[in-house]
Amino acid sequence: MDEPEASCPSMGPHAAVARELLLAALEDLSQEQLKRFRHKLRDAPADGRSIPWGRLECADAVDLAEQLTHFYGPEPALDVARKTLKRADVRDVAARLKEQWLQRLGRSSSALLSVSEYKKKYREHVLRQHAKVKERNARSVKIKKRFTKLLIARESAGLEEAELGLAEAAEPECARRSDTHTFNLLFRRDAEGQRPLTVVLQGPAGIGKTMAAKKILYDWAAGKLYQGQVDFAFFMPCGELLERPGTRSLADLILDQCPDRGAPVQQMLGQPQRLLFILDGADELPALGAPEAAPCTDPFEATSGARVLGGLLNKALLPTARLLVTTRASAPGKLQGRLCSPQCAEVRGFSDKDKKKYFYKFFQDEWRAERAYRFVKENKTLFELCFVPFVCWIVCTVLHQQLKLDQDLSRTSKTTTSVYLLFIASMLSSAPAADVPRVQGELRKLCHLALEGVLGRRAQFAERDLERLELRGSKVQTLFLSKKELPGVLETEVTYQFIDQSFQEFFAALSYLLEDEGSPRAAADGVGTLLRGDAQLRHHLVLTTRFLFGLLSAERMLDIERHFGCVVSERVKQDALRWVQGQGCPRVAPEETEGLEDTEEPEEEEEEGLNYQLELLYCLYETQEDAFVRQALCGFPELTLEHVRFSRMDVAVLSYCVRCCPTGQALRLVSCRLAPAQEKKKKSLVKRLQGSLGGSSSSRATMKQLPASPLCPLFEAMTDQQCRLSSLTLSCCKLPDNVCRDLSEALRAAPALRELGLLHSRLSEVGLRLLSEGLAWPQCRVQTLRLQLSGLQGALQYVVSMLRQSPALTTLDLSGCQLPSSMVTYMCAVLQHPGCSLQTLSLASVELSEGSVQELRAVKTAKPDLVITHPALDSHPEPPTGFSSAL
Repeated sequence: MDEPEASCPSMGPHAAVARELLLAALEDLSQEQLKRFRHKLRDAPADGRSIPWGRLECADAVDLAEQLTHFYGPEPALDVARKTLKRADVRDVAARLKEQWLQRLGRSSSALLSVSEYKKKYREHVLRQHAKVKERNARSVKIKKRFTKLLIARESAGLEEAELGLAEAAEPECARRSDTHTFNLLFRRDAEGQRPLTVVLQGPAGIGKTMAAKKILYDWAAGKLYQGQVDFAFFMPCGELLERPGTRSLADLILDQCPDRGAPVQQMLGQPQRLLFILDGADELPALGAPEAAPCTDPFEATSGARVLGGLLNKALLPTARLLVTTRASAPGKLQGRLCSPQCAEVRGFSDKDKKKYFYKFFQDEWRAERAYRFVKENKTLFELCFVPFVCWIVCTVLHQQLKLDQDLSRTSKTTTSVYLLFIASMLSSAPAADVPRVQGELRKLCHLALEGVLGRRAQFAERDLERLELRGSKVQTLFLSKKELPGVLETEVTYQFIDQSFQEFFAALSYLLEDEGSPRAAADGVGTLLRGDAQLRHHLVLTTRFLFGLLSAERMLDIERHFGCVVSERVKQDALRWVQGQGCPRVAPEETEGLEDTEEPEEEEEEGLNYQLELLYCLYETQEDAFVRQALCGFPELTLEHVRFSRMDVAVLSYCVRCCPTGQALRLVSCRLAPAQEKKKKSLVKRLQGSLGGSSSSRATMKQLPASPLCPLFEAMTDQQCRLSSLTLSCCKLPDNVCRDLSEALRAAPALRELGLLHSRLSEVGLRLLSEGLAWPQCRVQTLRLQLSGLQGALQYVVSMLRQSPALTTLDLSGCQLPSSMVTYMCAVLQHPGCSLQTLSLASVELSEGSVQELRAVKTAKPDLVITHPALDSHPEPPTGFSSAL
């Protein structure tokens, strides 16, 4: 079906010239040539549109010129006519038309090049524009030489999976290194053959999302990505577009990225399925429902950046165009309702192999690169942090400066906060001694500017903002702010922004500690305002809050006093401590979790509380101050983490806090994914061993050869002598065999663990056997074991058998388990074994045969101190005769 005709444009000077040239060219044709022209025009529609044959069949040169001008517009009609003349084998007329076209209209004509010809010109422009990327210190580097591959895991479902019980969610793909093949896979078809039109790259700040997006744009322009699928790709920095003054249409934004204003925008937009828009930093968009967020539906409507970007996101604007969206990991919930069937991929930073590659690319000097890399590799904590590319860049920048000045590399960092602080101190160290007080004063003002922006959700600052704070032309402006010149309505608009968004958040946190010595209370009140502020800002202030806690450690406070000439008040720290302690709240009793996997909470409540306790643990981790963490956790009798996909950093944070936890602390992991994918392997070792592990010594030896589980650092922390974790519950989680093996090892040495719960969690017979072996170990101190497992009736023999050897276990709760009569018979015999120390056996909600009930009554008679709870045991008939308690 023909598309609707373009409205007839006004006949301006260019339009009149175009129509004149078109008519002259057609009048040069013979009748036979004119006939061929009409047929070729019908058979090869331009940009998917063609003039109805009924209007062409008997048209003469004048009629054809009129029809072409009216249908396509004057200048685009010239391009359609030129291409059609070439197909009709009237090349001399086509060449003459182009020559006259150039002479009369010039090279700025919007129809000078066809879409196919302009595509090549645009690709060459993108390659030139994006061949280099600016680093945070404004140094330009070639993207081909600096880009280091990242780990990217393509999720099998959309964002909505984050709201479901992840115990039942499909396992994600293994993380792949971000080569051309991996980028091409982002838009591959799913199992139903559907190709996603929206792909979300998510990950924490500094993980490399923007660099990956720019590399995708560059590789597309180089002809490596989406060939035959995408004709034009556009990079849209959301934060910058949202703060740009005035109104613009999507067509205007496209023209801004083209090499000239003569781009055939109308024809480009006429084939939206051939377009790719890269929306970088979509979490900056206003919340859904805000007045300024109503999506735009017309690509030529001049409106706010929020409406244009919102229209692209929810497919109200160009519904068939492809979108690549980057967002921080904490923000996908904010995009719910905006995105249409998104495919998600998680950016996980550098592998250990690629960390080393980054060092060598950064230093470009083998001796310095090797020395710096060896130093960082020996500092385990700092090396782990370098999986975040931005942290890796900061570390390399600091070490490069120290090596250049032949300084000792002994200063180490354990947290992101300390890395940032070290970087800033290094940048300021070049100031002459006489200028230090002035630079310190400028730094306070810069922190004030950062805080204004964070609380006001602004990343762009005008020159008047810098002039107001007397920062224009200052040393700190040169070091930490980047300047941008944007075309304005009347004149060029100059704006400034921090060299990275995370730096703005760091300086905002630092502002609370750089108060004058005489007004410490103001700083404390400010911290209270930040921490107890508007709940809607919670996600926005996540990184600022983390940095604040990192700066409150005793070591960091001394660094601040030394580098910035400021005494930090302890009131700030105490106010933060009281705030954390006040976040603790009582949780439901463990036995109340039965049926949890069927419970659905309202989406709004889920989003508001999602991973909130994990975020608090991140804040505590940044302090690296054991006593402070132990005090803070006293306000949390029970730590509960729900619906967490554990990353390496998540596990490191949780492990540190568990190592520092106070006496009586309980930890519950509910519907968590405990086995995040790492680099793609040829075949999983666990899968190769699955089914081959029995009870033989050889299979146990093979089990020990399995790689450490992702939770191994947590289980090692539980064995630390200062750890006072008393209870661990894993509810609705999938427990692979290597997780069970590592937990079993921890059970043998955990000094304070007294209670273990496995509720509605999935584990294999091998896993249950391994846990039973750990519980039976003489050094195991676990006194209470709660199991609520479906299936594995046969494997329960390992748990029951363990009762003969466990010296500490006094309470066993098998509520909800399925116990065959033969298993009950075996258990009754074990319960009467001299080595069994059990005092309480709970069998609530367990279906028992009459014979099994009689056997349990016999055990109660033989061991009156043993408490066995089951509804059928309330009456007391005589035990059956002939029952033997022998094993």
